[in-house]
Amino acid sequence: MLKRIRVTPLAFESLGVRSMCSFVETPDVKVLLDAGVSLGPSRWGLPPHPSEYRALAECREKISRAAEKADIITISHYHFDHHTPSFTDWFCNWSSTEAAKEIYEGKIVLVKSHRSKINYSQRHRGWMFTKTAGKYVERLEIADGRTFGFGDTKLKFSEPVFHGIRNTSLGWVLMTTIDYRDERILFASDVEGPMYGPTVEMILGEAPDLLIIGGPPLYLAGFKVDETYIQEGMKNLEELVKNIPTTILEHHILRDDKWREACQKLHNTISKAGHTVLTAAEFLKENNNLLEYRRRKLFEIEPPSPDFKKWMGLPLPERKRTRPPV
Repeated sequence: MLKRIRVTPLAFESLGVRSMCSFVETPDVKVLLDAGVSLGPSRWGLPPHPSEYRALAECREKISRAAEKADIITISHYHFDHHTPSFTDWFCNWSSTEAAKEIYEGKIVLVKSHRSKINYSQRHRGWMFTKTAGKYVERLEIADGRTFGFGDTKLKFSEPVFHGIRNTSLGWVLMTTIDYRDERILFASDVEGPMYGPTVEMILGEAPDLLIIGGPPLYLAGFKVDETYIQEGMKNLEELVKNIPTTILEHHILRDDKWREACQKLHNTISKAGHTVLTAAEFLKENNNLLEYRRRKLFEIEPPSPDFKKWMGLPLPERKRTRPPV
């Protein structure tokens, strides 16, 4: 599919966690995209299952190993599944000051601006990043709307696009295009479909060979997101996969047990176009390990140990400070 650009998914929903972290290598440069990973704090009224923590620990380790080799690390936005914060949180983020320093220290870090086109929470998180892990980087650059060259490789960042629907309270994200000679990938985290039409045109305008994109949040339909927006996101996805040879479809869409049925039209479209849509796990030729939407079932068929149940009973601040016994 790609001969000169190597793409390795590291942490994704199909690998058991909330993330879209990817490692991209060209002959010129090694890029770690969105070096963060998290678990949903509550699903079906339940905290993460031990299986989710084991997946989280494994993905954390893969991100740490990739960071050692990376020349550049990007931050598309400041949600904790897309960057690693400098505080201890074993409950959802498996993070610490030491982990963040190890990832970002000595790297060129290209980030979403925390001053413009950003909501309040991410403005604060972005500012905190500059004061914590940002102190250890080799160079910290605002990437919004900019292009960076490394030999024959270009990293092009979009202007901020909506994190889902127009004027969403979730704010904005950056899309990243990595171009080496005649090959091109586009990383579109958290555009949620996209559910906003102009974002589709921006993606098609880049004409990527490989698109890595987060799909619509099916699990929030009719609850936090109007069903019409979800359908618009699926319609826009159909337009993308019709025009792009290979799409890794991930993130929010895989948090719902009906995701395959929702994607049926996509597969009809790609069969006509001769294109491919697959999850990150399938891209790696692995089985999907979709854990979050199966959380209730996991607690039924794999009851946690007494030690884990005791840990679950701790107050939340203490759970954040204490590694879960998995």
